[in-house]
Amino acid sequence: MSIYLNKDSKIIVQGITGGMGAKHTALMLDSGAQIVGGVNARKAGTTVTHKNHEGDDVTLPVFGTVKEAMAETGANVSVLFVPPAFTKDAAIEAVDAGMPLIVVITEGVPVQDTAEVWAYLQGKQTRMIGPNCPGIITPGESLAGITPHTITGKGPVGLVSKSGTLTYQMMYELRDLGFSTAIGIGGDPVVGTTHIDALEAFENDPETQAIVMIGEIGGDAEERAAAYIKEHVTKPVVGYVAGFTAPEGKTMGHAGAIVSGSAGTAQAKKEALEAVGVRVGKTPSETASLLREVLAAV
Repeated sequence: MSIYLNKDSKIIVQGITGGMGAKHTALMLDSGAQIVGGVNARKAGTTVTHKNHEGDDVTLPVFGTVKEAMAETGANVSVLFVPPAFTKDAAIEAVDAGMPLIVVITEGVPVQDTAEVWAYLQGKQTRMIGPNCPGIITPGESLAGITPHTITGKGPVGLVSKSGTLTYQMMYELRDLGFSTAIGIGGDPVVGTTHIDALEAFENDPETQAIVMIGEIGGDAEERAAAYIKEHVTKPVVGYVAGFTAPEGKTMGHAGAIVSGSAGTAQAKKEALEAVGVRVGKTPSETASLLREVLAAV
């Protein structure tokens, strides 16, 4: 089992002919993902060719619109490699076409644009992951995004993370156990899918036995996740919060990572999580060790 993405997912790439879109289309194909086409209005009617994981050539059609791509291919996932200035329009186009899942990789999307897309999504049947994220991977089945698929295989651990690089590190630390699904939700102040959304999905996934939740300083997402875990999550959760050494009042990396007073600090988040029974590591390696302990006890 998995959450949001599986071997039957049919993926299109908005921005398939651009540099990043082309590079990661090839890597997604190499992972075994079922890429069925792409979208670029200026290059509609052309094709692109890549190798699949078996080394065979795969020729993919380029469509003018998401709606046309869905009608022709049956696509149910779109990965967006679109410049920040055009991301809002590309996302809304996918929503209007009825795309069930959109994965927005783009970094630097204006927060107002993301907020407008988020508001537009309300009441619709589309789930958005991102922006500014590595996407989602169900090892051995499918990849929608930029996560290296060679890190690990399938297993009982579910992973949700604000940080792309920490997603990869945790997958590597626990590569011998494997993952049901690893999802990078992005670190911007507004994101389409939250820790809580992923926790709910992992709780309902029979193959996920334990959950790793990676947060970072800034905002109150981790505190809200802690409150949700207390009420709704029965599976063991371990956590890691990046930014214990971050100076107060200074924006660190991700747009959402800014600390004001005691609110949003790594320590405050750690305490909120531990108060509801989540064991929190001070380093990714310590967090991986905690996960091994709780999984052994399941």
